[in-house]
Amino acid sequence: MYLENEVEVICFPGTLFKVSIIKQKENILRVHSVESFGTHDGPGIRMVVFLQGCKLKCLYCHNPDTITTSGGKEIHIEELVNRAVKMKPYFGKNGGVTVSGGEPLLQSKELVAFFKRLKEEGIHTAIDTNGRILNHFSETLLDDYTDLVMLDIKHMTEEGYRYITGMKNKETTFNFAKHRENSGKKMWLRYVLIPGITNKPELLHQLGAYFKDYETIEKIEIQPYHKLGIHKWDALGWDYQLKEARENTEKEIDEARKLLSVYFKEVKVN
Repeated sequence: MYLENEVEVICFPGTLFKVSIIKQKENILRVHSVESFGTHDGPGIRMVVFLQGCKLKCLYCHNPDTITTSGGKEIHIEELVNRAVKMKPYFGKNGGVTVSGGEPLLQSKELVAFFKRLKEEGIHTAIDTNGRILNHFSETLLDDYTDLVMLDIKHMTEEGYRYITGMKNKETTFNFAKHRENSGKKMWLRYVLIPGITNKPELLHQLGAYFKDYETIEKIEIQPYHKLGIHKWDALGWDYQLKEARENTEKEIDEARKLLSVYFKEVKVN
């Protein structure tokens, strides 16, 4: 089992907040599951490692069973490295390993060791994150060993961010993005399109205007809202609060794609 330590993280001038960081055995990751041939979590064919634990509880989360910091399975990083090495022939030129979650940066210290080993084996590394944790370990991980960051933008307003995630302080994600931009290393944005909540034209323009001058952003991925995870919420005994939300029409998706294309080099619909 692992414990949680609360540490203070500076997210923007003059502001401190506390976040729980998972403390566990050295070189051991708490893993929810592993997908061998992922095609929607970074470039090429990828081994996707879903880690256990997240401090957000997004209303649309399709993997709510990854939220709790208990559960999952302890796996030594060398076991995961060996599995990735065996998959190298399938990765080709663009593929590699993506760590997702849950929120992977809760286990930043262990991920440093994991990604260092992957880079020694010549394997491309990527992280899918909500960008709320920026400390010594996560900075080392991002700056030295992460080839690609896929940053989830939840909402462009504080009120909307709090409604979706159950947490305050959307600025933490934007300061995370600034750190990645200053590093000069590649980043993708990901944005869930929810009718009536995140697909409003004014929000999409706000999103584009904020990030339009970022040189490290290669693309933004629109992720149309779906209800595929509702049965998992029911199994956990949790109330899924977006049951009345509808899925996007093709027209709405196309309009969002065209609007964001004004601001970004590439807009992809997942």
